[in-house]
Amino acid sequence: MAPKISLSMPPSFNSMAAPTPASPSWRGPHSGVPLSVASSAPAPTEIVPNLFIADLGAAENPKLLIQLGITHVLSAMCGRVLLPANVPLAQLQLPLQDSPFAELAEYLPASTLFLSEALRDPKARVLVHCAQGISRSSSVVCAYLIAKYGWTPDQAVRFVKSKYAPADPNPGFVMQLGEYARSLNKTR
Repeated sequence: MAPKISLSMPPSFNSMAAPTPASPSWRGPHSGVPLSVASSAPAPTEIVPNLFIADLGAAENPKLLIQLGITHVLSAMCGRVLLPANVPLAQLQLPLQDSPFAELAEYLPASTLFLSEALRDPKARVLVHCAQGISRSSSVVCAYLIAKYGWTPDQAVRFVKSKYAPADPNPGFVMQLGEYARSLNKTR
């Protein structure tokens, strides 16, 4: 059983305005970084500045990580993730199953804290991934957006899908994102 983690965020966490594609700080997907990865999987996509989402193949690809300047990796999956040893990375791995009945909510405070701490450094570039880059990783990114900008789960999911078409949190994860949002609202 995992230890209980406080759901409160640092006071400065919500101080930034929510990004929009029209805002001057917004840089479109990939920030213009040319990717030379031949794969049927979608390329890593920048959801908000310096926060990328992708699949396991991207996380294990040293050339791609270096091209994107990735400094932190959040692995939202069980099993072994073979991050390249020659690329210096800070990592957090959450043992998430890809099932509507899997426990997501207990990991959201830790994942949100990891992302917020990393992204305080303007030079940091963070990759969030799961096996296919569809449900678990997008749910973790949505939780970050909910905590950072005070969005509803629906707003966060729509925003992530608008940037990264494969994003599709499973219904159980969407429900848990709602629980997470309500818990954050109680502490605000």
